[in-house]
Amino acid sequence: MSGNNSEGRLACIGLGSNLGQSRRMLLEAWRSLGGHPQIELLRMSSPCRSRPVSMESENWFINAAGLLRCTLPPEELLDILLATELRFGRVRLPGQQGYQDRTLDLDLLLIEGRTIRTERLTLPHPALQQRLFVLAPLAEIAPQLRHPLLHKTIAELLAELEPRTAKGDLERTSWDD
Repeated sequence: MSGNNSEGRLACIGLGSNLGQSRRMLLEAWRSLGGHPQIELLRMSSPCRSRPVSMESENWFINAAGLLRCTLPPEELLDILLATELRFGRVRLPGQQGYQDRTLDLDLLLIEGRTIRTERLTLPHPALQQRLFVLAPLAEIAPQLRHPLLHKTIAELLAELEPRTAKGDLERTSWDD
């Protein structure tokens, strides 16, 4: 993103994959987002390996979180995330119920100071505070960022969730594995 670094708002995205070369896919998708002139990549977490949530699958996920600065309206950022998923082989079938295995999942989790509730987009992500695979990597890169509705930091939300989560559902890993 050109110009003054203070332009735009901080945004957090969740990245996930449980099909194909997941680590490579997440890194390439992250880099491709940085190619947009209105998106400045700030930080990406280390990856986590996590058990599938709310779906049956033998394939564990690789998850990460990314912090970026963006001057786009939230709906346009969402469109870029969805287009990136498609470019990386994500298939969304019309009328498909529930979660499915996927090559790439990019979720818009939070935009600093924004709350949105439309048919297409809810910010902050409605399940953010319930998902260890989102909060753990997000706390690594933005622990002091505040949830605009719960008025708690990401670190506080993670501390509340961890004791209620089954052991072994999430493993820290590295980009080299």
